[in-house]
Amino acid sequence: MKIKTLRILLVAIVGLAGCQTKQTNVPIIGTWELVSATTIEGDTTFSTFDASHKMIKIINETHFAFLNHKIRPEKDTTSANEFTGGGGTYSLVDSNYTENLDYFVDKAWENHRFQFVVSFDGDTLVQKGVEKVEKLAIDRIIIEKYIRVKK
Repeated sequence: MKIKTLRILLVAIVGLAGCQTKQTNVPIIGTWELVSATTIEGDTTFSTFDASHKMIKIINETHFAFLNHKIRPEKDTTSANEFTGGGGTYSLVDSNYTENLDYFVDKAWENHRFQFVVSFDGDTLVQKGVEKVEKLAIDRIIIEKYIRVKK
C-alpha cells in the first residue's frame, strides 16, 4: 500500500511540475537598450535614432515598458523632449509580437495595438512593424534594434 501511495504521489508531483505556466527561456524577456531605429513613411526611409537620448525596453512575462530620456538634459527638464515613457501588455506567438499600449505620456497613443515581427541574433532583438494611430495621422513602418542589457 505504501508503494502504491508513493507512486501516486510521485506521478502527481511530476505532473504538476509539467503544468507550470511561468515562461522560462523566452528570449524576449529582459532589458533591452535601443541602438538603432528606422522609420519608413511612404517611399521615404530615415533614421529616428537620437544619440542624445538613451532608451531601454523592459519586458517580463506579461508586460513591457519603455523609458527614454535625454542623456544631458537642458536647463528646463520639464520639456517634452527630455523624457518619454510608456508600457502595457504584450503577446508573443512565434515571431509575432503585439504590444497593447496602455500607458504613454501622450494620451492619444494609449489603447492602441501595435503588431511587430521580432527576430533574435544572440543578444540582439530586432522588431519591425506598423505604427498606426489614425487620429494623429500616423501610419508608418518602424524597425528598431536593441541589445540585451547585461546584469
